[in-house]
Amino acid sequence: MPLLSRVIKSKRFRFAPLSAMLPIGLILTGCSSAEMPALGFPRNVTDINDRSLNLWQGAWIAAFIVGGFTALLILYAALKFRRKDESLPVQTRYHLPVEIVWTVIPFLIVAVLFYFTARDESAIIKISPSSVAMHEIKVNGIQWSWQFSYKDANDATVTGTPKAPPTLYIPQGERVRLTLTASDVVHGFWVPAFMMQMQNLPGVQNQFEFTAKKLGSYPGRCNILCGRNHSQMLFTVKVVTPVEYQNYLNSLKGSAA
Repeated sequence: MPLLSRVIKSKRFRFAPLSAMLPIGLILTGCSSAEMPALGFPRNVTDINDRSLNLWQGAWIAAFIVGGFTALLILYAALKFRRKDESLPVQTRYHLPVEIVWTVIPFLIVAVLFYFTARDESAIIKISPSSVAMHEIKVNGIQWSWQFSYKDANDATVTGTPKAPPTLYIPQGERVRLTLTASDVVHGFWVPAFMMQMQNLPGVQNQFEFTAKKLGSYPGRCNILCGRNHSQMLFTVKVVTPVEYQNYLNSLKGSAA
């Protein structure tokens, strides 16, 4: 008997897919979020970023485990049940245990992912009571740029253009609430480094809060096709120290006077 046939028919090979995936699963689940790759996103930029990153990493772990296990099962079936002669193999239908398994397992995977997604989404979009002190900024989408209005600067507004994208200033370490609106069509406020996006809808006010942790400039853009110059709806989020932020607000007040 050929060596490959003996291996395929052995009990050890029968459980090869499961035994091969076991160490991979233990390695992935045994790592903390800080020890795992950030998958292209910077760490500790905002508190939203930290929560989204854990969810992002968990989804990739699940995808690798499910994808790897499925690939091993396909390889196992291709080798073990490969064509040996012209006879028709046994046809199996209405195998209730197997049908239950391949129905229950995907349901459990989706249910777990749904639970963690709903949990983190609820925490991310939770709005604090009005008694909580924070900086409030209105972000209005227009064709084809952005308007930023700062409540702390007597609602002074900075309006950008496609050729001169505006900059949104945020203080480091202090809570900020953004109120998103749109003057014409639906736009999408997206800062990739923050791992957060929300729609700007005409006649509707969407809100979310966050605390920026890391100084720097982060590119943002509209991620919903909104018209001819959609690709030019760019902006920059600049996280500065509280002192620099207050100086910026004072400059806005002075220019509006």
